[in-house]
Amino acid sequence: MAAQLSGVWLNSPTVTLAGNLLHFRHSRSPSASLPAAHPSTTAPTIQIVGGKNMGWNGMENSKLDIDPGEFDWAELEADICHWTKALRPVQWYPGHIGKTEKELKDQLKLMDVVIEVRDARIPLATSHPQMDLWLGNRKRIIVLNREDMISASDRNAWASYYARQGTKVIFANGQLGMGSLKLTRLAKALADGVNIKRKSKGLLPRPVRAGIVGYPNVGKSSLINRLLKRRMCPAAPRPGVTRELKWVRFGKDLELLDSPGIIPMRINDQSSAIKLAICDDIGERSYDFSEVAAILVQILARLPAVGNKALYNRYKIEADGRAGRNFVEKLALKLFNGDTHQAAFRILSDFRKGRFGWSALERPSN
Repeated sequence: MAAQLSGVWLNSPTVTLAGNLLHFRHSRSPSASLPAAHPSTTAPTIQIVGGKNMGWNGMENSKLDIDPGEFDWAELEADICHWTKALRPVQWYPGHIGKTEKELKDQLKLMDVVIEVRDARIPLATSHPQMDLWLGNRKRIIVLNREDMISASDRNAWASYYARQGTKVIFANGQLGMGSLKLTRLAKALADGVNIKRKSKGLLPRPVRAGIVGYPNVGKSSLINRLLKRRMCPAAPRPGVTRELKWVRFGKDLELLDSPGIIPMRINDQSSAIKLAICDDIGERSYDFSEVAAILVQILARLPAVGNKALYNRYKIEADGRAGRNFVEKLALKLFNGDTHQAAFRILSDFRKGRFGWSALERPSN
């Protein structure tokens, strides 16, 4: 059997899918042949898809209608890791980020409290791997922005997770201002000891300094604008809009630092990278729309809050458990004269706009 992985042909009688050894029949079997990402005339290909619940022909052996309380998020994460192995790596590091990272490290020394903004749909994927090292013992508040884009059960799961860690977390909606006042009060309370120390040294009180940091397009500037009740920082629904550090005053006793999105120079965790692409938290030039949309379809088909039914209700196309790429191709033929890029863009846009309902793509492991 021939299977194509990242442009390399591998000949093997078996294929391992998320820990299960699945045997494929000879490629002449019509049910074993699925369209490849890049057509080739040299040999037939098999689209490698699925995870622990997939059969030899790409069909699922078990139902997707799973009780949300019993859903295994760790298994889904393992499947996503498996699916990304055959894809072109997603990498994005605009030139201004390197300069920003250096300046931000210097500014961190001046901060009394750090407000780290994450995307509530993917709190782990939007956590910078170096952030703990940079902050050290500095006080931190985690803001899960876009809380309106996840379900109540998602919020409860993450609230419990951070409570167990002893981490201060606030759910916010930067567009509507929800959570902004609570964030202001908490930031002042955490840094209350600053002026007590200054007073004991005979120094005058000064405003509390809070730095707002996070990945691109997670809503940092929108959050600041809502806090200030006026547009002081440039904001737009795409990554890379803010390009320089900027201090702004909030009343007499709080100063906020708005910073450009910072992202690792190299993203080693491609599962996180795909989720950044799905949620529009990384530059569009860094990924292939068709590949990302195909994985999104496979994720949505497994999520208890979405499933095959929501996909069918939206597009009137059966999501039968086969490769997500097949679904994208069917939608392209139905609506876009075979243009898979347009079909993929539609699926990603529909997810970002909540057309399938609001659901997180990550949950803490049980």
